[in-house]
Amino acid sequence: MTTQDRPLRVALVSETFLPKLDGVTTVMCLLMDHLRKSGAEAILFSGGKHVESYQGYPVVSITPSIPMPMYPEIKMSLPRRVHFRALQEFDPDILHIANPMHTGIRFVWFGRRLNKPVAMSFHTHIMEMAKFYHLGFLQRPLWYIHRIVYKRADYRWATSKRVQAELIEHGFGPTGLWRRGVDSSVFSPHQQQEQMRMRLTGGQPDKTLLLFVGRVAPEKQIGQIKHVLDAIPNTHLAIVGDGPHREKLERHFNGAPVTFAGYLKGKELSAAYSASDVFVFPSAIETFGLVVAEAMATGLPVVSSRVGGVPEIIETGHNGYIFEPNDIDQMITYVQELVENPQKRQEMGQKGMAAIQHLTWPVIMDELIEDYRQIIENHQAKLQQ
Repeated sequence: MTTQDRPLRVALVSETFLPKLDGVTTVMCLLMDHLRKSGAEAILFSGGKHVESYQGYPVVSITPSIPMPMYPEIKMSLPRRVHFRALQEFDPDILHIANPMHTGIRFVWFGRRLNKPVAMSFHTHIMEMAKFYHLGFLQRPLWYIHRIVYKRADYRWATSKRVQAELIEHGFGPTGLWRRGVDSSVFSPHQQQEQMRMRLTGGQPDKTLLLFVGRVAPEKQIGQIKHVLDAIPNTHLAIVGDGPHREKLERHFNGAPVTFAGYLKGKELSAAYSASDVFVFPSAIETFGLVVAEAMATGLPVVSSRVGGVPEIIETGHNGYIFEPNDIDQMITYVQELVENPQKRQEMGQKGMAAIQHLTWPVIMDELIEDYRQIIENHQAKLQQ
């Protein structure tokens, strides 16, 4: 059987995967779900120790590994000859590397050696993160290294129009858009919320419940929400997620009405959105902001910083509120307006839900697979020249 006759074969490389939960892992799982439904074959390589398979697809853990300094949940590892052979035996039609930083960089060379088309997607803005870890002096060299790596790809994707423009401006080459979506079968309004609300409010369900979801890290600026709690009485904050900043954040919020709920996923996460009153997202760095879209899909009104793809889905004052990063007074004003006006919360939540309904993962993943086929076709045309 020729490669034209067989099902599409996709080799994926991700710097992170299950059991770690984050935006990249979520999207890679959704992609593999869709590849399985479409009849494609896939394999995934990732640094560190992971599950052995997902959706019946093999997951190759690359060990030994060490924690990445700025992002210790990500494990740095060096792919070896055994991993090259695994890729060669799988014989992919295309190699898709998500956010190449260390493990993925080696696979660029593997793909070139096997004469396979290589595509890359940009998920984590390491250059912007550097300043939050007191490594601002690394921003210029990081841009330089990323530009060299991404220009080796046959094609690139950003996850928001803002980041797409930024990559093109920095000389990464032609860059497409891999939009974000929401799984409406998971993230939708829940009717039964009492138990989750009791859990997230620490047994005080009559308080107005503010919610943050995401990695507990400096660049998320979760500590700024303490100003909201101080300014608006009878509010309670639930922080869903975990990360390297948690211990420091627990000290910061000591004595404040805050619940650290840890990681939640799937229906349980959807219930957390539905049980809350206002979603507050002061993050300084996002390539999109998937949790904002998830909150909107459940009918939860959003107050978010102007970051990532948020301006692409929120029209401020209509289906949510956007404040400029670090404008704490504006954040407090918007949250207070929603806290004091339950009817507006409901109306804004409904408008947010309507605005996000067209962003479905099946449509977005079909667009990606069509991009795969075009990249493969262009690569084969070059080989015949």
